[in-house]
Amino acid sequence: MSEAAASTEAYTRKSRIAYFSMEIALESDIPTYSGGLGVLAGDSLRAAADIGVPMVAVSLVFRGGHFRQEIDALGRQTEHDDDWDPARCATRLHATVALEIEGRLVWVGGWLYVLSTRLDGGVPVLLLDTDLPVNDPRDRAITHTLYGGGEADRMKQEIVLGVGGIAMLQALGFKLMGYHMNEGHSAFLTLALLRRFAHAREDLRPGESPYDLPQVRELCVFTTHTPVEAAHDKFDYDMVRRLYGDVLDLGTVKLLAGEDRLNMTRLALNLSDYVNGVAKRHAEVSRQMFPGYAVHAVTNGVHASTWTSLPFAALYDQQIPGWCHEPELLARADRLPDEAVWAAHAHAKRMLIDAVRARSGKRFDPERPILGFARRMTAYKRPDLLFSDLARLRALAGERPFQIVMAGKAHPRDEAGKRLIEMLHAHMRELEADIPMAFLPDYDMALALLMVSGSDVWLNTPLRPLEASGTSGMKAAFNGVPQLSVLDGWWVEGCIEGITGWAIGEDSPTANGEDAHALYDKLEQVVLPLWYDNRPAWIAVMKGAISKNAAYFNSHRMMRRYATEAYLS
Repeated sequence: MSEAAASTEAYTRKSRIAYFSMEIALESDIPTYSGGLGVLAGDSLRAAADIGVPMVAVSLVFRGGHFRQEIDALGRQTEHDDDWDPARCATRLHATVALEIEGRLVWVGGWLYVLSTRLDGGVPVLLLDTDLPVNDPRDRAITHTLYGGGEADRMKQEIVLGVGGIAMLQALGFKLMGYHMNEGHSAFLTLALLRRFAHAREDLRPGESPYDLPQVRELCVFTTHTPVEAAHDKFDYDMVRRLYGDVLDLGTVKLLAGEDRLNMTRLALNLSDYVNGVAKRHAEVSRQMFPGYAVHAVTNGVHASTWTSLPFAALYDQQIPGWCHEPELLARADRLPDEAVWAAHAHAKRMLIDAVRARSGKRFDPERPILGFARRMTAYKRPDLLFSDLARLRALAGERPFQIVMAGKAHPRDEAGKRLIEMLHAHMRELEADIPMAFLPDYDMALALLMVSGSDVWLNTPLRPLEASGTSGMKAAFNGVPQLSVLDGWWVEGCIEGITGWAIGEDSPTANGEDAHALYDKLEQVVLPLWYDNRPAWIAVMKGAISKNAAYFNSHRMMRRYATEAYLS
C-alpha cells in the first residue's frame, strides 16, 4: 500500500460526517479562505477534532489562493496571486475521479491535509485539484483561484466541489453517515446523491419521481450563512446544460432549485432534512426569505485555543485549567485577578502596537485606547460609519484621545468596497493631526488575532439585518476585549449592556439612519469615560466579555449542537 493510500485508509475505518465548504481556513498562511465563512469552517473542524466528532472535510486546493492585498499611499487596492504549494503540508491522494464538464472529461485529484489541534485530534481535509497534466488547460485552472473568474468559472468550481467531492469520498472508501453543506456552494452534491439513489424501476406512476428524495434529505444538513440576496448563487439553465449537460431530469431540477434559474440555496433547502441559520436573528430572517422552510438556529462560535492570544492563554492555563477543551469553564473568569487580566491585555496590546509600527510606520501610544475594526470591505459592513461626522470625531478625540486600527480586503470585483478603502485612507490623512490611525494591509488570521486581542474596544457597524452572525467580536471576547456593535447577528444574543460591551442604537431595522449619532453618543458618554476614569469598572466589563460571551460563543458548544441536533437525530 502506498504512503498516500495508507494515510487515507487510517480515516476510513469509522463512519464520518462529510463537511463540504468552498473555503476552509486551515492555517493563516495557507490561502484557502477569504473571510468569515472559511474561518468558521476551520473552527468547526478544529472543534470536531477536539471533542471527537468523526468528520471528513471536502474543499478545493486553490493553488493561487484568494489574493494578497497591496494598498498604496492613496488607499488604492491592488490584488496579487497568493500561490502556495500543497506538497509542503499535504499528501497527494492516491485516487483520481472523472467528471464531465462542458462536454470534456475533467480528472480530479487532490491532497490530504490533516487539521490537528493542541489536543492532538485530527480531521482529514480533502483538497480537490484539477491542475493535472491530463486535463485541458482551461480545466486545470478550475481549482486555481478562490472565487476567481466569472459566473461560469464559479459554477465549474461548485460542480467539482459537490459532484467531484462525492466521487472522491467514494473512491477513497470513506464510510459516511451524512453530508453537511456549509453554505450553498456545494449543493450539487445533492444531485449526485439523487443519481446514486435513483429508483431502478420501470413501473413508476405518472408524476412519481424516479429519485429517492426522502433518502437524500435524510442524509443532508445545510447551513445558510447570508441574508444578502445577491450572495445566493443562481445559474441560468442554459449555462447549466452547457457546463453540466443532462444533470438529471430537468423537470425534477426545476422543482427543487427554481423554475427560472438554478438557485443553489433552494436546491440545498429542498434536499436537506436539517437546515439552520448561524444566529437566532439570522434564522428569523432566513425564514422570512424562504417561507415554508423550517430553519433552526445554531449560533456560530469560535475555536478557543486558536483565537486566544498567548498572554491570555497563559493566564487561563494557570487560573482555569482545562479551558481550551471546555471553554464553558471560562464562566469563572469573573474571579480572575484584575491586575492579571490587565497585564495580559497590556502584553497583547503591545504586540498589536509593534505590528502597527512594523506594517504602517505609525506609532501608537499604549496609554490611549485603541478602537479596532476589521471586516471584509463592502458597503453593508459600513466601515465608514465611524467617520460620518469628522468634526464630532475630532471633538471626541480632543476631550479623550483614542487611536484607530483597521483592516480588511475588498473583493477584486467589488468597486464600491475598494472605494471604501480609499475613503478610509482619505479620512486617515485628514485626521492625522488629531487621531492616530492605521489601515493594515493583507488581512489574514494572524493579523486578526493581533487585532482582536490588542484593541481595547472592538467595533462592528453592519447594516441591519444583513449581518448573519459575525464572529470577530467573539474572538475579541476570548481576549477580554469588549464589543461596541450594532444589534445584529450574534450580538443580539451576546450583548448585555455595560456587562459584555455596548450596543449602538436600538434593536430595530428602522434605526440604521440613527446609528452614527448613537455611536458617537456611546463613545462620548459611556465608553471613553469608563476607560479613562474607572479602570476597575472597565476590567469588570473585560471579565464580563470572557465569562459571559467567550464561555458560550465557542465552536465546541456549536459542534456539540450540530452533533446532537443535526448529525445524530
